[in-house]
Parts: sequence; structure tokens; C-alpha cells
Amino acid sequence: MSRKEYNILDVERKWQKWWAERGIYKTKRDPRKKYYVLEMFPYPSGDLHMGHLKNYVIGDVVARVKMMEGYDVLHPMGWDAFGLPAENAAIKHGIHPKEWTYKNIETFRNTLKSIGISYDWDKEIATCESSYYKWTQWLFILLYKKGLAYRKKEFVNWCPTCKTVLANEQVVDGKCERCKTPVVKKELEQWFFKITEYADRLVDDLKLLQGKWPENIIKQQENWIGRSYGTKIVFKYKGGKLDLPVFTTRADTLFGVTFITIAPEHEILKIILNDSPYRDKVEKYIEESLRKTEVERTSLEREKSGIFTGTYAVHPFTEEKIPIWVGDYVLASYGTGIVMGVPAHDQRDFEFAKKFGLPIKVVIKPVNGETPKPEFMEEAFEDYGIMVNSGEFTGLTSQDGIKKIQEKLKEKGLGGEAVSYRLRDWLISRQRYWGAPIPVVHCERCGIVPVDEKALPVKLPENIKDFKPKGRSPLEDVPEFMNTTCPRCGGPAKRDSDTMDTFVDSSWYYFRYIDPNNEKEIFSSNAVNKWMPVDQYIGGAEHATKHLIYARFINKVLYDEGLIKYPEPFENLFTQGLVHKSFYYCQYCGRPVKDEEVKDGKHVECGSEVVMLTEMMSKSRGNIVPVGPFVKEHGADVARITILFAGPAEKDMIWSDAGVEGAKRFINRVWRLYSENEDILRSEIQFNKENMNDDEKNLYINLQRTIYEVKKDSGEFHFNTALARIMEFINALYQFKDKNSPVFKLSLRNLAILIAPFAPHLGEELWHMMGNKDSVFQERFPEHDPEYLHFEEVEIPVQVNGKVRGRLRIKRGASEEEVFKKATSMKNVQKYIKDKEIIKKIYIKDRLLNIVVK
Repeated sequence: MSRKEYNILDVERKWQKWWAERGIYKTKRDPRKKYYVLEMFPYPSGDLHMGHLKNYVIGDVVARVKMMEGYDVLHPMGWDAFGLPAENAAIKHGIHPKEWTYKNIETFRNTLKSIGISYDWDKEIATCESSYYKWTQWLFILLYKKGLAYRKKEFVNWCPTCKTVLANEQVVDGKCERCKTPVVKKELEQWFFKITEYADRLVDDLKLLQGKWPENIIKQQENWIGRSYGTKIVFKYKGGKLDLPVFTTRADTLFGVTFITIAPEHEILKIILNDSPYRDKVEKYIEESLRKTEVERTSLEREKSGIFTGTYAVHPFTEEKIPIWVGDYVLASYGTGIVMGVPAHDQRDFEFAKKFGLPIKVVIKPVNGETPKPEFMEEAFEDYGIMVNSGEFTGLTSQDGIKKIQEKLKEKGLGGEAVSYRLRDWLISRQRYWGAPIPVVHCERCGIVPVDEKALPVKLPENIKDFKPKGRSPLEDVPEFMNTTCPRCGGPAKRDSDTMDTFVDSSWYYFRYIDPNNEKEIFSSNAVNKWMPVDQYIGGAEHATKHLIYARFINKVLYDEGLIKYPEPFENLFTQGLVHKSFYYCQYCGRPVKDEEVKDGKHVECGSEVVMLTEMMSKSRGNIVPVGPFVKEHGADVARITILFAGPAEKDMIWSDAGVEGAKRFINRVWRLYSENEDILRSEIQFNKENMNDDEKNLYINLQRTIYEVKKDSGEFHFNTALARIMEFINALYQFKDKNSPVFKLSLRNLAILIAPFAPHLGEELWHMMGNKDSVFQERFPEHDPEYLHFEEVEIPVQVNGKVRGRLRIKRGASEEEVFKKATSMKNVQKYIKDKEIIKKIYIKDRLLNIVVK
């Protein structure tokens, strides 16, 4: 290969083979100074595109820098291989999910290897392997034994398209996050994990992550868990035989309650409706309500609906009869699913009462105002104030009244001070085939019995032909799977037909990487505690209230079990921005169109004008750039530099041809710098700081500043500015005249190291051009020389009345008198101060001189 020409594809293949043969990225069993860097693992569906790649390239830069800083690095990769995405794709293509999944895993793996990511492939895992999901099942049994896994009948989120239930976290704006179909409520018997048992710790331990996780992610978790301090109030029903508990933050309005509303899916209605004279009408209303999405039901824009049950509860203090309503604006998943209606002091209740002719009782008046009269009220008075018409509590402030009412309720055994959570238990049952079977059996004699741990894994049958969703699990139609014996009594039993949510698989995978081949236990505590917690976790912000909460919950369960030493799994979190790309869209045809389908701004097929849109890369929009074909044409380092230089890593970026061309120019310019000076690269560097001339000193200072800024920016994920600094330094090297100078040679040596984390193949090639035998990644990242971080001369702007009239080079630390003398001798400055009185001189040392004249 000619040194004049950089054959990027040959170079990249050569070094990838060389790294693999030498095991450069193998993990040490006993780390001296550990660093665990992890990117969220992918669903293996189709091929990687640049939108996916950004995540992995960012992680790779972090891993390589840490290697070069002397850390023992763990940098693994695996596959989140169970779940709906793989199954839906398999159904679409008419093949078995396993075949589809493993074919895609091979494609993903080859693509990631082609991009030169520094993974230790000996750590590879796939959640669909029985050697992995055996321990997912073990984890389920652990939760069951601890009382944290339970089964109950409940109205759950149901996706009519995917034909399976969804956890609350998988419903976005009332729609299935996967297929965007509006979600409805359906009553089913399902498995739940009792994540609410850990709600307080999940909130409180967020303080351990302050300054280490993005503030918006911490805030989203706080809001999702939704801890709220208030009052529990129990209204009695049926002569006190049934409790109707309400949670409120405004107990001071208790005497203004004129109705109670219950969510249509609340299980307590089954009892109440037995007494309802309007049962048929109420049941019809409930049925209609459950066909609506939660977004529709809770919309502030729509008029509230409801129906009276004809039954009454009893007020805890006045013992008045309070009418019980069912209203679709109340959700069973919020609070207790029962709300007290206080029309005078809640706008939603006010509108409801006006619509249905319900009484309005004023029980709070403004601190310095008259008591509102219900007949003249046009809206609810929602502020705190002074309690009125409230029995013994009349005259108290709202705040004092809340405390006194809490005390009285506690005394009467009807409630008191309470905490409520928005978080609901994690629904983990799925009526789909491609997932980890739930390891319990149903025995007529013994009930629910967990499978003996020695009998794990409960293997997913692979000979199934019809795995399409039917609204019930396809496993029900596989008798050889379903029919079994009870582990307790030995009698006939049935397996559970549901599979687990794929988020269960991903809630603990970061542990298994450390000990992936352990057949005796989920992992060795000794091995895991050497590497955990994950030092740097990298992934999308969309996982804030799903995977990141589930993983924190499971980590805490294992912490309580004494298996791990750390209460949080991820020490630091970085959330990368998305990758966007422009594409043509034909509004007439209602679809994206390819570049070749557009001529003179019009869609060739229909003749209509097209518009240019810029959106996140996605297959449905046709604007993806697949990684595999791109690397074969342009090379891995070009892809990496394009992504890293496009802008701040945490921000969204736009993929463009200009960015690709810029990355190519950069790589070729670096190569040309080294190939043009190849004859000096292998010569010994005899460098002495004391013997530098002025030009060498300036270049040496430039080098130290580059080392300092690249290291600082890389540590802060500012890869774009780190690369910009490298580019500036390359310009300085091209301009430096004495190519035989030891400072020039030293600069080339350090530059190769600085470039390597960003463009590893290029960095390795340059390093070996200089005669080195070991990998550049076994070299220590350079440390800057603190004595040479600043130039002896600086350039400052000279202003006259705040406007720049010249630039002046001065010695660092020059006095105001010296600077002023030089500045006033500059022709352009003289022009603006001539015949004028100098009022003031403002000198900021080494930064600026402003001369004020009149």
C-alpha cells in the first residue's frame, strides 16, 4: 500500500483482525483500578443505522480513553432479544422469532465489529438464551418468595393490535408505545411485581445520583413515582361494613363534600352495583368508559361525564349521606381510584356539580374576604384560606385545619396523615410467545406453586408453529408445554401460559455481563462486587420511567438479599441526543419519497410538489443510513468522526453528506501530515525543554493546550470541541516549518494518541508507522505540562468607546502603561482618538483594553 494514499478499508480490516488476535479488549478478572462502561443493549431487529450507532460510538470513546488512562475496563455487549419487536417482525416475515432474532444478532454483531467498537465479545449475552432466562426465572421466584410477585385480577392496559397487556410505563399519551394503537382497559388475571414496596427508596436514593445523572431524568423519575403527602379519609358504606378510602391534599375541604366519584374499573364497584337500582345503566356506562383511552378520559378539554349509582356513603364527621357516582375522569391507577367531590373548592368538581345539579357547599373563605355564596359562584375558590361551615374546625386556617382533621380522623380510626404514590405495581405478564416463561404451575389441590429452582429453566418450546397473538397466550395451545406435575404434591398441574415482559430481562443484564457463564448461580457476588456499580451508563432519555426505574428496583431487591454491596446500579448516566436526517415527503401521496423519485422539486410518480422534512431516523420515514453498507463504502472512522463532530453529544444532530465529506477530509489531512513526514517518524526524539527556540516553544505550548483541552472535553462528553481542538492543532503542525524539530516529532507522537479514541483504526496505523509494536491503546494518554499551558504573548482587542479598532500582541502580564503606549501608537486607534479627550482607560490584564474618549 502506498504511503501517499490512505486505503481506509484495508487499514480498518487489518487492525480489527490484529486487535482480535491479541485480545486487546479482554476484561481482567481482578481489576486493580476498575471502570465499567456500558451502553444500553439493543433489540436485534434488522440492521443498525446511524441513529443507533451514536450510542455505541460515544461509549467506545469513553472506554478507550479510560483504557489509556490506566483503568482496567469492562466494556461488554449483548442482546435484548425477547419481546414484541422481534416477535412482530418474525410474524411479518413469516419465520420463527428465534430464526429472525439470531439472524439479526449475527448482523448486529458483524456491524459492531466492523465499526471497531472495543467490546469484550467473551462477555456477550442474549436474553433469549435459556442459560440467561433460567436466571430471569430464578429472579421471579426470588421475588415471589419475598412477597414481591403476586397474581390478581385487575383492569389492565390492553393493546388491541399487539393483543397483549402493557405496563403503565409502556402507554404513552394513551397509546401503545410500540404500535401507537389507542390502549383500552381489559379485566384479566395478571402477574405483578410489587415495585411500590420500594417507592420511598426509589425517590430518596435519587439524591445519591444528583450531579451524576441528568437533572431532567431525576425529575422524571420523581414525577413518575409521584410521592405526595396528604390525608387518607375513609367514607363508610353499607353500615360500616365496607371502606371507601380517599386520598386528598385538601382535607380542609372535607365538610364541603357533596358526592363521591369512583373510577369505572375499580373493583369495589362489583359490591356496590349489587345494591344499585340503576345497575344496568351503570354497567353500560362502565363498558363505554373502558373503551376510551386514559388520555380521552382525563382531558381537561372534554366535558366531564358520570352516572349516579343510587347508593350512598357516610361522611366520617357529619354522618351525612353522600351520593356515590361513577365517573370516567377518575382513574383507578391514581390515588385510591376514589375521589371526594368538593364543588366549591375544585374546578373539576364545580363543573361536574353544575352539569348534574349537585349541591355546592362553601367551607373555605379568603383570608381577608367574604365567604363566597354558592348561587353566585362562577368558578371554584381553590386557594387556601379560613375554614367556615366546618363544625369544630371553623375559624382555623386551611393549614391548621388539615393537621387537626388528620388527628381527628386517626382518633376515629377513619384515616389520618398519609402518603400516596403515582407509581403502580409493575405488570409483567404478556400474552405473547417470544418471552421468558413464568416459572409457576397451577395445581387444583395446591394452588399456585413456584417451579423448583433445580428444575430451571422452564424452557420455551421451540417447535410451536402458530405463535401469532390471539388475545391469549399461544402457549395455551401447546399441551406438551402446558401439562406438567405439581412440584409440591406430584399431581397433575398446568404451567402458567404467559411470558414475562422483556423489561424484566433487561432489569438485571448488567450483572450477568460480569459472570456470563455461571451455571450455578445468577452471578458470583464476589465477581460482581469487584465491578459494580456501572461507572458510566449511556443510553436514551426515553428509558427514564421504564428501564431505569425497573433496573433500580431489581438492584435494590438484590441488595436487600445481600448479593450486592451497592444500592444503585448506575453511578453516572449520560443520555445522548437523537440522529435526524432530511428526506422528501409527498403530501399528495402521503408518504416519504426517495431522492431518485424527485425531479425539479416534484414527485415523478404523481407530479405533485414535495417538501423537505427533517426528522429522527426511522425505517417508516425512509431516512435511515444503515451502518453496514456505509462502512463498506466510506469506512468506520468516517462514520465515527461524522457522529462525534456533528455537535454536542447530548443534543440531537442532523446527519448530512457535508458532515461525511468533512470527516473524510479530516482523516485524509491527518494521513497526509504523517505520510509526508514518514522519514522522520521512526527517528529518536531527543527533546529538551530548555533548548527550545520561540517557534518550538509556541508549538510546545499549543501541544500542551491541546492535550489539556482534549482530555477535559472528552471527560465531559464534548467530543465535537475535542475534535475541533485537534483540527486546530493539525493546522499549526502544517504551518510549522522545521519538520526535523524534536518538538514537531513529539507533537506527531502525541497527536496519534489523542486521535486514537475517536478514529481508532487511523490512530493505530499512525502509531505503528512510528515504529511502535504494541497497541496505541496500551499507551498512556498524555498528561499536559502545566508550566506550558499559556503562550508568552497574547493577542488582545483594543477598543475605543467599546468598539474594536485594532488587535495588539503583548507579553503576558504586561502593565497597563505599556499596553496603552503600544495601543495609542497604532494608526487605526490614533484615527479614533485624535483631537479627543481621553476620559478613562479600562484594562483587563491579558484580555482587553478599552479607551473611553469624548
